[in-house]
This record gives sequence, structure tokens and C-alpha cells, in this order.
Amino acid sequence: MPNHRCVCPDALDRCDRCDVLLDFPSLHLVAVTQAPSGLMLEVESCDPVMGCPGGGVIATGHGRVVVEVIDAPWAGRPVRIRWCKRRWICLEGVCEVVSFVEQDPGVYAPRGLLSTRAIRWAIRLLRYEGATVQGLARQLGTTWNTVWSQVRPVLIEAANDPVRLEDVQVLGVDEHIWHHRDPRRRGPKELTGMVDLTRGPHPTARLLDLIPGRSGKAYRDWLDERGDEFRKRVEIATLDPFQGYKNAIDDQLEGATCVLDAFHIVKLAGAAVDDVRRRIQQEALGRRGRKGEPLYGIRHVLRAGRERLTPRQQTRLASAFAAHPDHVAVEVAYQCAQDVRDVFRQPTPARGRRLAEQLIERLPSCPIPEIARLGKTLRRWKNAFLAYFDTDGASNGGTEAINGIIELGRCIARGFRNVEHYRLRMLLITGGLDASPPHPTLKSPVSAPHHPQNHPSPQVTAPPDSQPQLDDLSQD
Repeated sequence: MPNHRCVCPDALDRCDRCDVLLDFPSLHLVAVTQAPSGLMLEVESCDPVMGCPGGGVIATGHGRVVVEVIDAPWAGRPVRIRWCKRRWICLEGVCEVVSFVEQDPGVYAPRGLLSTRAIRWAIRLLRYEGATVQGLARQLGTTWNTVWSQVRPVLIEAANDPVRLEDVQVLGVDEHIWHHRDPRRRGPKELTGMVDLTRGPHPTARLLDLIPGRSGKAYRDWLDERGDEFRKRVEIATLDPFQGYKNAIDDQLEGATCVLDAFHIVKLAGAAVDDVRRRIQQEALGRRGRKGEPLYGIRHVLRAGRERLTPRQQTRLASAFAAHPDHVAVEVAYQCAQDVRDVFRQPTPARGRRLAEQLIERLPSCPIPEIARLGKTLRRWKNAFLAYFDTDGASNGGTEAINGIIELGRCIARGFRNVEHYRLRMLLITGGLDASPPHPTLKSPVSAPHHPQNHPSPQVTAPPDSQPQLDDLSQD
């Protein structure tokens, strides 16, 4: 079926259906062969006339150069594109461009090894399908280094795009452990992650950055590098009860409201109950609890909300509390922890705030040392604690969800060795990057200058897979 939309003569027998399958508007499919490496697509352009990029005069044809790049797989088989490029020479004596070959960034980048379609396919699978670089390399019929060397520059360019940091109004922060090896060989284990929790522009939370270290200085330096415009747009800053992050927020985000995460407040209350139970157990028996003992038997029930307890669980609690006079301390601690939990379950923010203020006032004077310590902690974080009720329930939950996605990505990759590669991959899978190369548009190919002392672009042949390697252990 002739391609009547093409400027090429009908005698060249261009096939419209084949060109649609090829999906490169500036190229024609000439032949398809079955090679040992997979399908081989031979293509060529349809521009019989080319202007010199240096002077604009009509260039003269000077043979062809065959370049081979890796394309996205088709029907489960690796694909190679063999492009018979035209070489042109400029006959103007004053022109600096002596010879050049045709280029089309919509097909592949200059001296690239993968086509833009293959890069777009790889990035999509990495982001949405939980794929691994080594798995993509197997489908493309190449190696890990070849795939990552082509994907990495695209991710770096997207990560450096300042547009992705615009419109951040709610900013979350949390620490993250990225490896469990010796820090002397692989660097610090801790990373600080910043997450955009703004409701509206994005359907879910998204990771903004990962930086080495877990300290107020690391967070403060990152905020300082973002500039005044970024800091002025942040209205709410959520965090876990870590004073270093709080100091950085007070120093750099003066106009933002600092909010302490509700989950961690409840977690502190539950930990205080566990501490009381263990202390009473040690004082009564001189050892830790064992199976069949009252306090040890209710250790999990103490963590549940009282409104969720079944009649049987309520009976177990009452029996354990009455088993020994000293167990009354555990009962009081449990009731205090439940009061802290009820703060976030009130029908209106005003009632929750009133109950929170009462607890901040009463708990520090409790005779139980663990509960008194909890009360002093809440009193020290009073403003950030009460800010929860003034910000429509702002929390750091989205940041914790991002941490879960990061942990899943690290497990799929079976670990990383390079922290910068780790950062790029995590930014991609958590929605922090819009890294897909644009789909090729209907543009004529452009030509790249070629000087006589330079050799033409070499033919790219995919190297065969070598010895097995761990999936995504990024090279140092």
C-alpha cells in the first residue's frame, strides 16, 4: 500500500502500514529481518534535499553511514534499528562545516545507544511496574550498564528541573536508612527525605529529594539551597519528634506552621505503656515476662484502642490489672495512653484541642515516671502538637507512605551501592520526576555538523550479556 502522504516518489514503494507500525514520522521502514540479536528494522529518511547547518546552502550528498541502535522490544523479542543515514558535504569554502550526517532527536540522541522509544519504555516500567534495570536489559538484549547509561542522563535532567519544586505548600520530612553495610565503606546509612504533601496539584504525596545525613544541618542546608521563593510558599511543615528537624524549620521556614505527626504522638504514648509494663514485671519477678503471666499475656492488647476491644479482651485486661496491687500502674498508664489517642478522635478540632491542652497540663505531674516523661515531651512540643487542630489535621502520614514505597523499590533491586543512583531511582518510583522523553513529533530531521578530523558515529552493536550480576547494584 503506497504511502501517499510521503514526498518520496511512488517508485520507492513506501508502505503506509509499515510506517505506522514503525511510529517514527521522519523515517520509512525499508526491510525487516530476523537477526541473532532479535528483529532488525532497516529504516531511512525521505529528505532528498538538505541545507548546510553552517551556511544554509544546499548540501551535496556524500554517501551513507549505517548506525544501529536498540529499540523497545516487540512481540517479546529484542529489536534493533539500522538507520542508513545520508552524509552531506558543504562546498562553500568559507563554511566551517565540511561534512555532516542527518540527525533526528525524536529517534535517538546523538551518539545514543537506545532509541527515545526504548528509553521511554524503560522509564515507564521502572516507575509503574516495579521493573529492574537488569530485567529491562534482558528484554532489550543488552547489558545493565548500557541501559542505565542511557536512562541516567534523562533522570538527572528531570531531577535538576526547578519546575518540579514549585507549588509546594505542605512539606514533610523524615529520616530513611538506605543501606545496612559498614558506613566506613559505603558512607552514612541515614538519608533525609523531603516530601510534598500539598493537597490538590498532585493526587498523592511525592518525594522531592533525598540527601545524606540525618541532622538539622542537612535539612537546613537543603532548605537554604531552595531559595526564598520556595521557602515563602511553604505554609505547613510536618515532622516526627526530632529536635534537629524542628530547629531547621524554625530557622528557615519562619512563616510556616510546624505540625507534629499524630501517629508518632500515639506511638510515644504506647511506648510509655510498654515501658511501665516491663518495669513492673522486672520489679515483681526480677526477670522479663513469660508465657502464661498476666502482664505478658496482655502486651498486645495494651496497644489496641479501647473502643476496639472485644468483651473477651476487656475481661483479660481487667483480670491482669487485678492480679497484683502493683499492676495498677499499668492500668493508669493504659488509660493515659488512651486519652492521648482520643485527642485525635474528637468530633470537632476545638474539642480535640481542649483535651490536648488538659493532657499537656496534667501528664507531667503524674507519679508514674514513664507517663511524666511523656507529658514533658508533649509540653516541650506543645505548639507543634496543638497545630494539628489548626491545620485541618495535617500529618506526616504521606511521608511515611513514601518511605514504604522506597523500601519496596530497594528490595526489588536487591540493594544499591551508589547513593546517587539510589536517589534517582527513588525519585522516579515515588512520583518526584516527570522523566519520560517526549513522544517524537512530526519534525524534519536536523543535521549535526561533522568535521573532517572526526570519525563518523560508530555502528552501535549491543554487547552480549556477560556473567550474572546482582540486579541493580549500581556501579560506583
